[in-house]
Amino acid sequence: MKNNLAKLSLLAGSFLLAGAAQVAAQDNSTPAQVVVLDECEPASFNAALGPDFCKNVTLGAFTTLSDLFAKAAAGTPDPNWDFEPDVLHIKKGTPLLVVDQGGEPHTFTEVKHFGGGFIPELNSGEATVSECSGGFKNIAVARTRILQGSQLQVSGLAKGDHLFQCCIHPWMRMTVEVGDKGPAEK
Repeated sequence: MKNNLAKLSLLAGSFLLAGAAQVAAQDNSTPAQVVVLDECEPASFNAALGPDFCKNVTLGAFTTLSDLFAKAAAGTPDPNWDFEPDVLHIKKGTPLLVVDQGGEPHTFTEVKHFGGGFIPELNSGEATVSECSGGFKNIAVARTRILQGSQLQVSGLAKGDHLFQCCIHPWMRMTVEVGDKGPAEK
């Protein structure tokens, strides 16, 4: 019981951090946080992709590698593989701090339009967007890679809407709206 309470507290804290990004974004010196989440199931992912590829510590809502591909092929990719929040409003000049709290690597790649990533079987029928083509051989994609437990800082976003997606799991998407005012000043 005590262990379950500790796990629930940790999970609640993760959601609070994601929500706090909207409030923190009003001060240009304080980065707005984006949380990257997934539910890779270590046994199936590590057996296929190598030891320690998936380092997930989720509360047990795991997605096996075969289920990940099956859901994407059916056009219903796993919604628990996500960027949080889905939409973020920030003041121009506010940097983003993207933190991978998932179990495997992802990318946080800016794209002109949402679409497929560089693994066609995970694209749910969408064509690969040009920004993701070439995978990690494309230096621009490689620069947006975030390993488990690490972070990526994005700064210098111009006013307007910016679309970001994972080039591996392309249903992981978010919009960053950059304006003259932060969320508390709207």
